[in-house]
Amino acid sequence: MSLFGTDGARGIANAEMTPELALSVGLATGTCLPRPATVLVGRDTRVSGPMLEAALSAGLAASGVEVLSAGLIPTPALAHLIPSYGAAAGIMISASHNPPAYNGIKLLSEDGGKWDPAVEAAVEAAVAQRRWTLAEPVAVGNIVSVAEEALARYRDHLVGLFRGQVAPVRVVVDLAWGAAVATVPAVLEALGVQVEAIHALPRGRWINQGCGATHPEALSRAVVERGADVGLAFDGDADRLIAVDHRGRVVDGDGLLYLLTKGWIRRGELGVRRVVATVMANLGLEQALARIGVALVRTPVGDRWVAQALKDSGSDLGGEQSGHIILRRWAETGDGLLTALAVLREMAWSGRSLAELVEGFEPFPQVLRNLTIPPEYRDWRAIPGLAEAVAAAEAALGQEGRVLVRRSGTEPLLRVMVEGRDAVATTAWADRLAAVVEAAVGPARAPS
Repeated sequence: MSLFGTDGARGIANAEMTPELALSVGLATGTCLPRPATVLVGRDTRVSGPMLEAALSAGLAASGVEVLSAGLIPTPALAHLIPSYGAAAGIMISASHNPPAYNGIKLLSEDGGKWDPAVEAAVEAAVAQRRWTLAEPVAVGNIVSVAEEALARYRDHLVGLFRGQVAPVRVVVDLAWGAAVATVPAVLEALGVQVEAIHALPRGRWINQGCGATHPEALSRAVVERGADVGLAFDGDADRLIAVDHRGRVVDGDGLLYLLTKGWIRRGELGVRRVVATVMANLGLEQALARIGVALVRTPVGDRWVAQALKDSGSDLGGEQSGHIILRRWAETGDGLLTALAVLREMAWSGRSLAELVEGFEPFPQVLRNLTIPPEYRDWRAIPGLAEAVAAAEAALGQEGRVLVRRSGTEPLLRVMVEGRDAVATTAWADRLAAVVEAAVGPARAPS
C-alpha cells in the first residue's frame, strides 16, 4: 500500500479521500504515537475539509490522543505552531495547490517537518491491516478548538520577525480562495504594507481555480491595472509563493531563489555557498548562481527532499520552481508568507524593485505538459514509443537542453518537461512527446 506520496495522502474527496479513510488514519496515527500525546490539526478552505477533520479528529481521540483544532489555517502556520503547543505531531487537511475536488492529509512531525518515512510506513501498514488500539471509555482524547489563538500566535511571530524591515510598498495579493485569507492581509498590513486583495474569501469550492500561485495571470493583470509595486500569489494552503513585478512579469520560485541568494550574499547571510533546488529548476538558474559563485544542489521533486538536502549540505536556502521556498534561518518548512516577507525585505534593504532584483537571471524556455494517464503506467518507460522519443529529443537538444519525464506525486498525471535555448524547438519537442503519450493512452482530463 502506498498512502503517503511526495506531500501526504491525497485524492478525490468523498471518493478516494473518504471520511472512513480519515478516521482510519486518525486511529492509526494515534496508535503509533507515544503516550501521552497531543496532535494539532488544521485545514484549508475546501468544502470537504470540515468533514475530513471531524473524522480524523474522532480517530485520534478514539485512540486516546488529545486533539487541538487550529481550524482554518495555512500549512506553514500549523507547522510553526506544533512545538509551541508541545504537540507530538501535526496533521494538515489540504490538497495544497490541487483543484477543489481533491483533499489530502499531511503528517507533520513534532518539529514541524515531514514525518520520518519509516513512521509513515507504520501508519500505512496500520491503516491497511486495520490494526489500531482503542482507548478505554474514560481515556479517550478531548477535542479542543484553539483556532483564534493559533492564528494570533503565528501572525505575531511573523510581524515580530520583520518589524521595521519592510517598506510601505503597494501590493496586490492573490489568496486563491484559500487558507492565506486568514493570515496574509493581517500580517502585511501590520507591517505597514498597502494591501489590495483578490480571490480573498474562504471559498473552498473555487480554491486554486484560475487563480493563485498556479495561475498568476489574473494577478499580473491586477498589478498593472492598479499600478502596484509588486504582486504576491499564494496557493490553497499558502505554502507556495509566486511573485509578479510592477510590469506584470511573473517571478517563479527559481527567480525568488536567485534574488534572495544575491541579497543574502551581499549582507553575508548565506553561509555556505550552496542553494538547493529540484530537478525542475531552470538551467538558467544554475548558470546565474554559478556566475556569483554559488553551487546549485539538485534533488528529486518534493519539498521533503529539498528539506533533507538543506540539512545535509548545511545550506539555509532552497526550494522549488513552483514557489515552495524553504528559508532555514527562520523555518524548517516552506512558507509562502514568510517568503513574501523575505522578498519585501530585499526590496526595502536594496531600494530596488522586484524587476531589478532578478536582473542577471535569464531562464531558458521551459515547456511543461501535464498528461492524465491510467494507473497501470507506474513507469513511464512502459508507454509505447515514449522512451525512444525522449532519447531523440535529448539528442536534438544536446548540452543546451534537457528532458524530464516523471509521474506526479499528488495527481494521476505524467509531467513532461522540455527545456532548451530555442523556444520554438523546445515547444515542438514538448508537443511531440505529449502526442506520443496521448496516442498510446488516449487524451484525458484530470478532475477539477
